Order: sequence, then C-alpha cells, then structure tokens
Amino acid sequence: IGVDAAILFCDILIPLEPMGLTLTISEGEGPRIHNPVRSAADVERLAVPDPMQGTRFVMDAIRQIRASLAGKVPLIGFAGAPFTLAAYAVEGAGSRNYIHIKRLMYEQPKAAHALFDKLTETVIAYLRAQIEAGVQVVQVFDSWAGHLSRADYREFALPHTTRIFEALAGTVPLIHFGVGTTAILGDLAQAGGDVIGVDWRLPLDEAWTIVGTDRAIQGNLDPAVLLGPADRLFAATEDVLRRANGRPGHIFNLGHGVLPSTPLEHVQALARFVHQWKA
Repeated sequence: IGVDAAILFCDILIPLEPMGLTLTISEGEGPRIHNPVRSAADVERLAVPDPMQGTRFVMDAIRQIRASLAGKVPLIGFAGAPFTLAAYAVEGAGSRNYIHIKRLMYEQPKAAHALFDKLTETVIAYLRAQIEAGVQVVQVFDSWAGHLSRADYREFALPHTTRIFEALAGTVPLIHFGVGTTAILGDLAQAGGDVIGVDWRLPLDEAWTIVGTDRAIQGNLDPAVLLGPADRLFAATEDVLRRANGRPGHIFNLGHGVLPSTPLEHVQALARFVHQWKA
C-alpha cells in the first residue's frame, strides 16, 4: 500500500478467550461470545490471564513480523479498551443499542466496574507483552464508546481506560481511538494517549482544538470516500491535510477501518497522494 507503518492484525476479542469466554468468529456472522457475562457471578468466574499463556501466538507473530519488516517501518500493536471489550462480552455479539451492557451498568454497577477492572488488568498485561515482543507503538481501540452518554463514559469507561494509559506511560507512543465520539472527544482525550484518533464526523481542525494542540492527532478521512471517484477522494484528502495546516503531530489516516469492498488501488493512490502533497 505504501503507508508509513505496519499494524499487527489480531481480533480485539482474542484476549477474552483465556479469561474464560468461548469465542467463535464465523464468516457472515462475525464474532460471537457463547457464554456472555450477565451477572456478578459471571464476572467473578473470569480470570486475569497471563498473556504468555493464552495469547503467546500473538507475541510470536510480532517477533516474526518485526523480523520480516527488517526496520522498513515501525510495527503498531493494539488492544480493545475495557468498555468495548465488555460490550462484546456482555452482549455476546455486536449490537445496535447495547441494552445488556447498559443494563449491567445501571442495575449492577459494582459488577460492571468489577468486569471493567478485570478487563483493564488483562489489557495492560497484554499490551506490555506486545511491547516486550517488539511493537513500537500501541493503539487502544474504544470502538463502541460513542454509544455512551458523556456522563456514562466518565463514570464507567474513563477511569479504567485512564489506568491503561497510566500503566504504559513512557514505554512506547500510545494512540487512543474511538468511533462516533464527537460528543465525548474531550473526555476521551482526558483518559489518555499521546495521539488521539478521530473519526470523520468532525473536521480535523475542530477536533484538534477539542483534543488540545499539545497532543498529536490521527485521522480523519471517511473510509467510504475510497469507494468513490478519484477526484472526490483527493479533494476530501486535501481538505483534511489543509485543516492540519502543516502543524507537527498529524498522522494522516482514515477515520476508521478500510471497508471490505474498497479497491486496493484506491488505497494505494491515497497513500501516494498524501506523500506527494506533503512533499
């Protein structure tokens, strides 16, 4: 593709398996947890695993990838944030309204925080193991944080995510990213991260003002633009770059992942355009 970094791909739900949850990922269905967490007793049964026991294959992959990259570009590792992992663990699959996780938060807040605590400890150990294996940057994805109100984010998500960034501070650069987080972007930045990822719903310069210009920012082209004609793709890309205005600390990226139907040549053309424009 011609990008400036490589990222390890390993589904964010993989660490849930050694915690005691049964996970399958099927084509056309996506990830599914077959014994979802719905009570304090379910939370109590979960373990905080040693990452070198349940997910050693991830660390082996990191070492192999670093060797094959041979220093050409840095390697990014990642993990899900506690709320997003909990949303899957409680719902049992993706959801439109996240009724079960919100019900647990509202009806059994102690159990919800206990779940978030265990997930936080698991993520910290998992990311530390990735860093020891050789990743040079880590990214924490809070993919479903945008489904929370600001009050709920501050009560249930922010304290636990903050613990992750505090635990990893000073190790490698840390990226913090959420989807649909315009309403809580300032709070997400408060939770931590050297780089704050933003989606496409807010213009980059406005997002950077909210995040704070003392932070780096990652984003924020709408991935769907890659499905359209080249002139629209390049115009939208140039808008993002002009809003960054040459300020140090902008990592050009999409506002979320590449859509499956995206032509590879469009992604390659985008990378070339950004490099040429910056030059």
